[in-house]
Amino acid sequence: MKKHHEGRRKFLKNTSLAAATLAIPDIVSVANPYGVDNKSPDALPWYKRVTRWGQVNITEKDPSQYDIGWWRKFWKRTQTNGVIVNAGGIVAYYPTRIPLHYQPEYLQGRDLFGDLCKAAHEDGIAVFARMDSNRANEEFYKAHPDWFAIDASGKPYRAGDLYITCINGPYYNEHIPSILTEIATLYHPEGFTDNSWSGLGRDSICYCNNCKKSFKDKTGNDIPQAKNWDDRVYREWIKWNYDRRLEIWDLNNRTTKAAGGVDCIWSGMNSGSPGDQSRSFRDLKRICDRAEILMLDHQARSDAGGFQDNSETGKLVHGMLGWNKLAPESMAQYQASRPWFRLASKPAAEARMWMLAGIAGGIQPWWHMISAYHEDRRLYKTAEPVLKWHKTNEEYLINREPIATVGIVWSPQNVDFYGRDNAQELIELPWRGMTHALIKARIPYLPVHADDIDRDAKKFSVLILPNVGSMSNEQSASIRRFVENGGSLMATGSSSLYDEWGDMRNDFGLADVFGAHFIKQQSPTDQPQLPKLANDAYHTYLRLTPELRRQMDGPHKADEPMITGHRHEILTGFEETDTLPYGGLLDPLTVDAHAQVLATFIPQFPTYPPEKAWMREPKTNIPGVIINERANGSRVAFIPADIDRQFGRMNLPDHAQLLINAIKWTAKDNLPLKVEGTGFIDCHLYKQRNSLVLHILNLTNSATWRQPIHELISVGPFKVKIKLPSDVIGRNVKSLVSNQSVKANLAKGWVEFEVKSILDHEVMVVE
Repeated sequence: MKKHHEGRRKFLKNTSLAAATLAIPDIVSVANPYGVDNKSPDALPWYKRVTRWGQVNITEKDPSQYDIGWWRKFWKRTQTNGVIVNAGGIVAYYPTRIPLHYQPEYLQGRDLFGDLCKAAHEDGIAVFARMDSNRANEEFYKAHPDWFAIDASGKPYRAGDLYITCINGPYYNEHIPSILTEIATLYHPEGFTDNSWSGLGRDSICYCNNCKKSFKDKTGNDIPQAKNWDDRVYREWIKWNYDRRLEIWDLNNRTTKAAGGVDCIWSGMNSGSPGDQSRSFRDLKRICDRAEILMLDHQARSDAGGFQDNSETGKLVHGMLGWNKLAPESMAQYQASRPWFRLASKPAAEARMWMLAGIAGGIQPWWHMISAYHEDRRLYKTAEPVLKWHKTNEEYLINREPIATVGIVWSPQNVDFYGRDNAQELIELPWRGMTHALIKARIPYLPVHADDIDRDAKKFSVLILPNVGSMSNEQSASIRRFVENGGSLMATGSSSLYDEWGDMRNDFGLADVFGAHFIKQQSPTDQPQLPKLANDAYHTYLRLTPELRRQMDGPHKADEPMITGHRHEILTGFEETDTLPYGGLLDPLTVDAHAQVLATFIPQFPTYPPEKAWMREPKTNIPGVIINERANGSRVAFIPADIDRQFGRMNLPDHAQLLINAIKWTAKDNLPLKVEGTGFIDCHLYKQRNSLVLHILNLTNSATWRQPIHELISVGPFKVKIKLPSDVIGRNVKSLVSNQSVKANLAKGWVEFEVKSILDHEVMVVE
């Protein structure tokens, strides 16, 4: 144990020296509205200094085949300064003395965790002891059946041959704290992390005696017998589960700090997806309020989302965590999307782009592999160049503040109580469609938690509500204050029509802002019972006003409407059509006198056979797009036609154009970045000291919407214009990927330059 303490002292010395020579001067010198530690560099805790992580997720067979010497060389090659090492929970990788703490047969008395911990500290590398604390084997279950989750019939919940532990029982209250204490006392890791810390998900109700007693004591009610979102007790059960996860977070931190010191933190892993977090009862905002560092278990993209999802994850979590804290993410080097191939190398371009996308959004890289021995040696090739580049350019990749004038609002309550069991349709599709439109337009944006609108309002010229159906009275009031103070608003679908519990209001909570009112007495839209289109959309359209086909080229007929005026700029680009494909349904609304309707609804009509494909009701007064301008200059675009959801579903360019036009109109062109050039790119703009950092991801590739990538496709050139803050001169521009100085032109407070080509990404620094 003496050698281990010497290794730890070496780690502390080495990381302090590294911080003093590179990262720490930037930490203490960057102006940051969220607040920056003003301590000397050497005094900053380890979790503010470790920026490149690595993890071998140890299998039960690894104790007999773990070549620590080779992996130490790999840590060095990849510039890794923090490692996540399996310690305990389901499996103990050290000679534990805690009863029923299972040790694999291949361990054979070896102290694998201790050996790895000592090696890392000798190499100046921090150690996060990884726990996995939600399951146990049959022996454990038979010894303590009352520690495990059971269903309504009394049967234990299982995952394969393991039994799922109850979040309210002694397993979490006593057993896991005893393991944390043992590991902290014996090995002194810098901290603890756990990717399975939150127990059963939302789709399963535990009826064990521990849960029954805890829920009864807290609420006075019995545990609900079934899922029922309209039941008050079920709603209380949801809230109670969220609170319990925070109790576990706090208990584990008290335990590790008591055993390992004030900086020995516990930081359970979290998803970057609000939907996933809600399904696991993890309140990301309240977790970020507690976390010193946020460890993200968000390993790969889906076909629906694309690489931009990982950049967005970084912006979303930092919006709550603060940009002066770190948020490393587990980035799988194996094929981590279904179907999983745990021991096969992920295609290099796919893994590389996911890593770079996270870095662009403010995430710190963390290579992740399963098993310490692989026959597919390609696994070892992808992370090294990315982490080396990160090391070289680290000063520009941390301690920076994003610049964006567009905020897009979200909340977990909207996912839970409005999305309920259909969050993919009601929440995720509108969000994806709106953010995809913003990316397509190269408009920087930031996610904004609905409870933080008042705090963050000054950053934005426009806020967007992408079908944020569930809003509390206070959240609606914060939007109203934002508009009254001169901010503009864009909202879609059913935004604010439901309260915080998902109950429908008599009218929109923001009806006065929208200039539109829901007609409560109306029954749901009475549409013909026609089959949906192949992509789950309806065969509906929007009619643009005023209609212009009388002046368009093409066949004419006698009853074409007279042209009554000019179209609004939101309808720019549609000069040769009076209708747009829609795909959704709409209910009637009443519209205030000061509001203007730009498009109305055309109900369904048959698509098949083709002879029947003619409009039965070609025109209605049901509004699809409504705008109004207020006396203080605020602009409001309310689009009850959920074009964002339809764009997320169908990817039609007409939908994107309408959304982009509405965003630009509400923003009054107050946008800090303009990029011209062909290609699908994702642009992230940051302020750092007296400089700007523009990180551009190339999303134009052979598998933009279907992973994995087979090859990268270069795009460019791009003409870039950035609005200069008052303290940025802007005369010098350099690239961090192509490593070239770039000619810059200054004009009327903007800097202009050209990016000749981008293969995977480019980072431009303006000073």
